[in-house]
Amino acid sequence: MKKVDSLVDRDKKSVWHPFTSLESPLPVIPIRSAKGVYLYTEEGEKILDAISSWWVNIHGHAHPKIAQAISDQAQKLEQVIFAGFTHEPAIKLAENLLNILPSDQQKVFYSDDGSTSVEVALKLAIQYWQNQEITSKKRIIAFDGAYHGDTFGAMSIGERGSFNLPFASYLFEVDFVDFPQKNNHDKLVGSFKDLAGTGEVAAFIFEPLVQGAAGMRMYDPDILDQLVGIARDSDIISIADEVMTGFGRTGRLFASQYLENQPDIFCLSKGITGGTLPLGVTTCSQKIVEAFLSADSSKTFFHGHSYTANPLACAAANASYEILLHEDTKKNIKRISARHLEFANSLQGHKKLKDVRCLGTILALEIGTSGQTSYFNKVRDKIYQYAMNRGILIRPLGNVVYVMPPYVITDEQLDTIYDCLQGILEVV
Repeated sequence: MKKVDSLVDRDKKSVWHPFTSLESPLPVIPIRSAKGVYLYTEEGEKILDAISSWWVNIHGHAHPKIAQAISDQAQKLEQVIFAGFTHEPAIKLAENLLNILPSDQQKVFYSDDGSTSVEVALKLAIQYWQNQEITSKKRIIAFDGAYHGDTFGAMSIGERGSFNLPFASYLFEVDFVDFPQKNNHDKLVGSFKDLAGTGEVAAFIFEPLVQGAAGMRMYDPDILDQLVGIARDSDIISIADEVMTGFGRTGRLFASQYLENQPDIFCLSKGITGGTLPLGVTTCSQKIVEAFLSADSSKTFFHGHSYTANPLACAAANASYEILLHEDTKKNIKRISARHLEFANSLQGHKKLKDVRCLGTILALEIGTSGQTSYFNKVRDKIYQYAMNRGILIRPLGNVVYVMPPYVITDEQLDTIYDCLQGILEVV
């Protein structure tokens, strides 16, 4: 206990945690180790990680295959500048990703995380037109409620609200269209066509089928397919932010696989390394590549990061790729998806729920409350603590409780989570 108290005190004195009030933060919990779906505290207690540690840990903690790949790579090459040099893990990862992405994807650009992968995508889309000396296309379309990261470009194309309010005057203007709902498709298509018809839109960016930070809001693939088709016909670049939805989360390797019309650019991160090391990836089609094929140096894409294509991260991602495509993982994704759907159906019509929804391994319960329906709904802290008292990590998005477990979770462990959710509905 003395060691735990010391760690908490030292943390409080020197560490600034994300999305956390400095004035009245919830107490931090020192973690000693992790294995599979469990986190182990310094006090020896275990916590079931029902959200894959912010959606990244798709194969379970401390996976031996990924750990071995990192160890092997660390003894050969841990880092090298990626301008003018290359290495086998980065080449292999690019080949692996292009093997499972739509066939028109041709190039892989590495960065550090989800937000930077989006920055790269925006810059590619904007420079695509500049390189062709088309200066009229400067507008960008995004959905209401969007979240694409916390860097400035990513904030600009995201929902304007409390998270980015201090920076509002510094963000560039974006054309936000309504979030797709069952009763607004015709209006949405009309608004989108009006914007597309101006000839001034450079890009359309979206989180395919699920808006994560907005509360796991889900929408129909048909309407997105229609909008991507309109964008293509109107010569607008489509960007799929698959940072959260990629690598099996929605039941398919990528959420865009539910569409017939495919995006020009993909943004990837989170699950790409199995939750072991940070890595961002932006891929693009040959159409985008061709605008940068020029002897004119001013048409070069001048963007890079110190840790671009870090060999350790690439090695982890290659190991994760092999695990992802294994038959056992495919079966687990189908099993979790089926269990989520069964549980969601059992809750339909529950008096405490405004909505219950699921897609693939993502399950979300939207609790009806008298407070605001947002991240700042006060019920959030009560739900979080209720679950933690039962040894389960659930981090609600306001009044939206979601589950997004590692694919190695067992049926028994899922039942433990479902029982906790049932308990939350009783006491909330």
